[in-house]
Order: sequence, then C-alpha cells, then structure tokens
Amino acid sequence: MKLYADTPVRRTRQLFADVFVLLWVATWVWAARQVHDTVALLTTPANSLTAAGDSVHGALTGAGDQAARIPVVGEDFASWLERAAGSGTSLRAAGTSMASTVEAVALWLALVTALVPIVIVAGVWLWVRVRFVRSATTAQRFIDSSDDLDLFALRALANQPLTALAGISDDPAGAWRRGEPEVVRALATLALHDEGLRPPRS
Repeated sequence: MKLYADTPVRRTRQLFADVFVLLWVATWVWAARQVHDTVALLTTPANSLTAAGDSVHGALTGAGDQAARIPVVGEDFASWLERAAGSGTSLRAAGTSMASTVEAVALWLALVTALVPIVIVAGVWLWVRVRFVRSATTAQRFIDSSDDLDLFALRALANQPLTALAGISDDPAGAWRRGEPEVVRALATLALHDEGLRPPRS
C-alpha cells in the first residue's frame, strides 16, 4: 500500500496535511471540553437547590420526630411537619432534574462543537488520502521496471497539456510509436508525477 508520494513536494504537502488534521482535531476536542466545562458550571445552582431540599427535608423530618413526643398536640403537629417536609423533597427533585438537564445540554453542545468541524475537515482529508492511496497503489503495481513505462507514456500523451508534451519532443507521439527510450521515459515521468510516483531507475 502506497501511503505517501515519492515526489518530495507532494509528500511534504501530505505530511503537512496529516499534521494539520491532527492539530485541527486536537483543537476542537479542547474547545469542546471548554464548552462542556463552562456549561456544566450551571449545575452549581442546581446542586445548591438539591442541598437546600435535603436540608429542609431533614430539618422538618427531625422536627416532626421531636414534635411527636409533645402530649396532646404532638401527633397533629408532627403530621403537619411531615407534610411540610415534602416541600424539601420537591426542592431536591427539582435540583436533581435541573442538574441532569444541564449535564445533558453540556454534553450535546460539546459533541456538536467538536464533531461538526472535525467531520467536515477530516472527511475531506480522508477522501483525498484514500483517493491517493488507491490510485498510487494501483499505479505502483504497473512499474516494476523500465519496461513498464510505455503504459504511463501513453497516458501522458492522452492527458498531459500540449505545452508539456512539446517540452519533451517535437513529435512525442511519433517518438512513442518508435519506442525512443528517452522520450518514453520523459512522458511516463509526467504521468507518474501526477500519481506522486517516480519512474524506476534505468
């Protein structure tokens, strides 16, 4: 499998792109973490509400236990305090629910913050890299030796601009048909360069 080009300029661009994508991913993961932590700070009031509910419930329940010992009115007073303690339970439930909602919002905001830019850039990068790897790997199988350059010379004649062909020979097609090795190699080099490959040594 051909992961990187043979030509220095293209290989450098590929390495730069790989490093850029890694830094891009790391940056947005860090940004997502910051978003999560910032939104999660909103759980502080919710936790305070939960703690207050626990305190109210505990205090009124304890008071109800003590009130039950009072003669005559103790039972009625304890029953009233027990019902009042229910407000502490409701307060605690509200705080717990609020904290859960804030945590869920923080998580989803963090995921959106990270995934959207990462998927866009990494998707383009992956498409380009996979396309190169498939093309270069396939092309590499056809150039075991200089005898295999004829195919790529033909591709150059079909795909390269006329100015590039004219720079090689005044009659590149004729030279290719005659099998002139220097022209064939020069033409093949043009086609291989587009694949990020170098021709084999003569």
